[in-house]
Amino acid sequence: MLIVGLTGGIGAGKSEVSRLLVEHGAHLVDADRIAREVVEPGTPGLAAVAEAFGESVLAADGSLDRPRLGEIVFADPERRAVLNGIVHPLVGARSAELQSQAPEDGVVVHDVPLLTENGLAELYDLVIVVDVAPQTQVERLVRARGMSEEEARARMAAQAGREERLAVADIVIDNEVSLDALRGRVAEVWAELDARAKAGR
Repeated sequence: MLIVGLTGGIGAGKSEVSRLLVEHGAHLVDADRIAREVVEPGTPGLAAVAEAFGESVLAADGSLDRPRLGEIVFADPERRAVLNGIVHPLVGARSAELQSQAPEDGVVVHDVPLLTENGLAELYDLVIVVDVAPQTQVERLVRARGMSEEEARARMAAQAGREERLAVADIVIDNEVSLDALRGRVAEVWAELDARAKAGR
């Protein structure tokens, strides 16, 4: 089994690359999706968050009020650490469970937005970074997500810089290209990943 970490800055197109890898046969473990799952209504995760932060972080329907929780934790590193202490172990356990379901000669791709920031590169056999120029990130965030340029740059500033991400990369996928060219590059990368998985890395 080959364990791959996939990351990239906001707006780089990581989701598209992960989708293409899944089309080729990769087993995807999506950290963001799992982080949402572990605090859905009725989960021990949501109960722990409500206990730590109070009922004000719950919406009227009993689900997590993410904007409210965000206001609390983004301004306060200590509160953010409390939240991470609840959520990260749950995400880790669910990720391990999903990984264990892949075949022995399979390729497991962990889609981890904050791989670089959290120093997680050592957890993977290989790290793939989806790379674009910072200006491309800004343009995509403004165009596709409706952010102002200031909002886009603020979100980018909260993440690792381009050089930091590239420093942990074993494979770089340039996404300043057409979708057809991206498909071709991902197919090349998949051939390498699949061969390594079947050869036992």
